Amino acid sequence: MRLNKYLSDAGVCSRREADRLTEAGEITINGKRAETGMQVEPGDVVVVKGKTVVPEEKKVYLAFNKPRGIVCTAEKREKNNVIDYLSYPVRIYPVGRLDKDSEGLLLMTNDGAIVNGIMRARNRHEKEYQVEVNKETTPEFLKKMASGVPILDTVTRPCRIQKTGERSFTIILTQGLNRQIRRMCEALGYRVTKLKRVRIMNIHLKDLKTGEYRPLTEKELAELKKQIGEEKR
Repeated sequence: MRLNKYLSDAGVCSRREADRLTEAGEITINGKRAETGMQVEPGDVVVVKGKTVVPEEKKVYLAFNKPRGIVCTAEKREKNNVIDYLSYPVRIYPVGRLDKDSEGLLLMTNDGAIVNGIMRARNRHEKEYQVEVNKETTPEFLKKMASGVPILDTVTRPCRIQKTGERSFTIILTQGLNRQIRRMCEALGYRVTKLKRVRIMNIHLKDLKTGEYRPLTEKELAELKKQIGEEKR
C-alpha cells in the first residue's frame, strides 16, 4: 500500500499532508527516511514526527447533528472543537466543514479513503439545507438563488430551492464554497438567521437530536461508497 494511503487509512492525516510530511523528512519506514510513493508492507514500522503509527483496525462512520457554536476542526487547540465535544473513544475527524454558526448533519470517520472520496466529489454531490432569513422571500429572490449568484469572484452553480414559509426555504447545493448560502443571501440583501444541513448525498439527518450521533447503517455506507466510487474497497 502506498505510504500516503496507509497514513490516510490510519487516520493520521490526508494523503496530501502525508506527501508534504514525506518531502519534509518527517516520516521514516523501518528507521529510514521515507520517499514519496514508497510502499508500506505488513510488519513495517512507520514513524511520523517521532510517533509510531498504529493503524485503526475498526472503521467508524458517524452521522452527527452538530450544534451551533461547535467548530468543525480536528485541531484540539481550537476552542469548542468538534473532537473535544464528541469525546469519541476512537480518533475520528470531520468530513468537510459546517461553519460555527450553522447546525445539522456532519459526517465523522477515521476512514481516510471515505474522506478523500467525498472531498474529491465535493463539486458534484448534493447537500441539502433548511434556511431561515430575516425577511420575507420573494419570487425574484428565489429565482436568483436558483439560477446562480455572483460571490467570491465566481457565480454559484444553479441549484434547487423551494419556499417553505414566509421567511424560510430549503436549498440543495452541488458545490461547497466558503459560507456559500450566507454569502448568496447577503449578495441579494438578505441575512441568514438559521442554517441547518439535513442531508449529505444519501445520508439524512432525520430525527437525530442536536448534539447526538449515530453510526451509519450498512445500507447507507454501501450507497455512500457506491456514489463516491469506493464500493470495491
